[in-house]
Amino acid sequence: TKSHSVAQGEDKDDLEVFGMMDMNSFSPMMPTSPLSMINQIKFEDEPDLKDLFITVDEPESHVTTIETFITYRIITKTSLRRRNQDFLGKLEEAHPTLIIPPLHAGKALQKFLNRIADHPTLTFNEDFKKQGPVLLSRMGQTVRAVASSMRGVKNRPEEFMKMNNFIEIFSQKINLIDKISQRIYKEEREYLDEMKEYGPIYILWSASEDLVDTLRNVASCIDRCCKATEKWMSGLSEALLPVVHEYVLYSEMLMSVMKRRDQIQAELDSKVEALTYKKADTDLLTEETGKLEDKVECANNALKADWERWKQNMQNDINSAFTDMAEENIHYYEQCLATWESFLTSQTDLQLEEASDDKA
Repeated sequence: TKSHSVAQGEDKDDLEVFGMMDMNSFSPMMPTSPLSMINQIKFEDEPDLKDLFITVDEPESHVTTIETFITYRIITKTSLRRRNQDFLGKLEEAHPTLIIPPLHAGKALQKFLNRIADHPTLTFNEDFKKQGPVLLSRMGQTVRAVASSMRGVKNRPEEFMKMNNFIEIFSQKINLIDKISQRIYKEEREYLDEMKEYGPIYILWSASEDLVDTLRNVASCIDRCCKATEKWMSGLSEALLPVVHEYVLYSEMLMSVMKRRDQIQAELDSKVEALTYKKADTDLLTEETGKLEDKVECANNALKADWERWKQNMQNDINSAFTDMAEENIHYYEQCLATWESFLTSQTDLQLEEASDDKA
């Protein structure tokens, strides 16, 4: 049997894949009714929770010159209730110093999967390949609590000191940008709501005044500005805000990565210290120290390689988001400017028309 499936965002989403089964491998007693081929798969760690539902139906016979076989439609549904740590924890355990993309609430779930799939190392992780269909679970905290490991790290290499300083500054700035951006969005939303109530007032006023055309033109301009503002805010919420918040989560992930690297080094430091003062079995300590030295070297090399890749991606994402924001801002303000310029032109035309009527 051959089948393939890919994770979708919510439990109501369906996937359709087609399995090919050799006609000769069928038993006469094998059920072929679609209802009899519905399977509910449970995971061993949560026996009472049905995580994956698979329905097999619509059998079709195919006869070729080489073989005879039947294809079925296989529909899978996932109930996304598994904990973040089920998947993220395994990635962190397998790759303690790789920069694992954050998995956060709301949108961007496909983006998370794409980042894992595009990663030169994480894409080959067995847990990613096996548990992809059910890894998107309770969205929220993306980083497991990691015990502080700075205590006991005696000599952090200079390059990791610089890396840590960069992360601290980056975290401060990106968190501040995220906070202010969210506040601006909230204030703009309140402004838009006020504008939507503001325009109709001019329409009501025009019914009892001689300035009918002027008041209606003002109302029309306000309405067009409202639509432009709504479109601008939509772009802000879909383009800039998610990118900024994603890198807020990345900054948290980076701090955890540095702590895990330091924890590995702290283990080595403690073994070296014990070996120096011969606090235990020397032969055993020597063996353990050698293994930890290899572990530290692998962890450091993995982090250094992933660090450069992450920085390049971050710079590209941030540059793209801010460039798009600038273009959206220009377009938005040009629309509003053109709207009010058209109002001034209409007023000039109206005054000329009135002057002409007076002369007549």
